[in-house]
Amino acid sequence: MPGYAQDLPLLLLAAAAQVTDAVHNATVAAGFTDIRPSHGFAFVRMAPDGATVGEIAEHLGVTKQAASQLVEELVKKGYAQRNPHPSDARAKIVTLTERGWACTRAADAALARFTDHWAATLGAETTVHLRNALTQVVVPGRVRPSAW
Repeated sequence: MPGYAQDLPLLLLAAAAQVTDAVHNATVAAGFTDIRPSHGFAFVRMAPDGATVGEIAEHLGVTKQAASQLVEELVKKGYAQRNPHPSDARAKIVTLTERGWACTRAADAALARFTDHWAATLGAETTVHLRNALTQVVVPGRVRPSAW
């Protein structure tokens, strides 16, 4: 059926940009003025139990060098810390600090407000149907920035 919903990919990209902007604006408003959206995508991979730089790199779709630079920046800003790896003496596990968790809580609150706005606009039932339909075609866990 040619022509049906051909703009769907662009609408999904626009929705993703709106979510990113809403979270970033809310975290900045909560006082976390020294972070970028890419930091938040790294936080997603670090929570709840931490991740290696390699795992963060894979999650973000960047090189280990780029992920290492991002982690270094987060450590310097007090959002993350390096810890000994439980089974690999050469590796480190990067975890969120209390500051990182506080920023994550502000982001979670922004996500809840975003979802509530969609539910108020579309109706709760449509929002649930949309969410359920997306789970049929979207691979969970691949939350990362589309551009740096």
